[in-house]
Amino acid sequence: MRVLVIGSGSIGRRHHDNLSLLGAQSRLLSWREAGITGAVTAMQDADAVVVATATNIRLPLIEAAAAQGVPIYVEKPLAFRPSEVEEIASLAAPVADRSMLGLMLRYHPAVRALAEADLSDVFQFALTIGHDVTQWRQNWRFSDSYAARAQGGGVLLDLCHELDLAAYLFPGLGITQVESLGHPGFPGVDFASRVSLQRQGIVGDVSMDYLTPLLHRRAVLRGHERMHDFNFAAQTYRVTDASGEQYLSLPLERNAMFLDAMRDFLALASGSKTSGNPLMPRLDLCLPSARLVASAWSVRSFVGEITKEIP
Repeated sequence: MRVLVIGSGSIGRRHHDNLSLLGAQSRLLSWREAGITGAVTAMQDADAVVVATATNIRLPLIEAAAAQGVPIYVEKPLAFRPSEVEEIASLAAPVADRSMLGLMLRYHPAVRALAEADLSDVFQFALTIGHDVTQWRQNWRFSDSYAARAQGGGVLLDLCHELDLAAYLFPGLGITQVESLGHPGFPGVDFASRVSLQRQGIVGDVSMDYLTPLLHRRAVLRGHERMHDFNFAAQTYRVTDASGEQYLSLPLERNAMFLDAMRDFLALASGSKTSGNPLMPRLDLCLPSARLVASAWSVRSFVGEITKEIP
């Protein structure tokens, strides 16, 4: 299968390498060099397209691919404006059931375990993720990245996997408030955000930050029958009920999630059998999650600023 990967940043290169490893004929195309005209022309020789550009320039690429009947793997988030989510949903409809959104955390064995668990007694949850953004990669500057842009950047969009997890585990959640911390050097960009969510019988928070010195990623689900305390960073997964504590063994190799997601995309795009992962992020099935992310971004309330120096 011939796959065009648009966007030659770190995530685009990862997808290109993984596609090649899986036996696809992958072509990596720099958006900055090709632009919309070059990208659309290149699609004519592709059986599938991976869109790994900055969020604010994806819509015309999705529109062009869908118009040519080419299935699409779109990096998360799908969009940051609610109106754009709906526009993409309409434009991509002809290929949406053969396309995917890049929510690779759905291939994490611990996320699979949560999705298979009985969570009917949960009344409260807290999902958190964060890491000092200046330590992410060598020879990389936040100020030069897409994340530093007011339109389409910021931590809520960048680390939105936990919002997707909340939307999947507890369908029908509504947003009560979103509190964000900004930075004087990057107006309109959130460096820490807390999204408060609720539905009948359950309340919860999703928090993300660019600031904490060591990676943290955790899901705590509190129910009257049992509690799940999953520490993804430490890879310790504990379930507590009246009989005591149980620790689950759920080992992970990080790139395996990317490979599994891309393997399913190739199967979807070619009409072959997928892995059977019930969480597979098929584009048309991920629209509730995409809507939640865009809605949260659109109602951010900046309640203060952080002082950490961000190069």
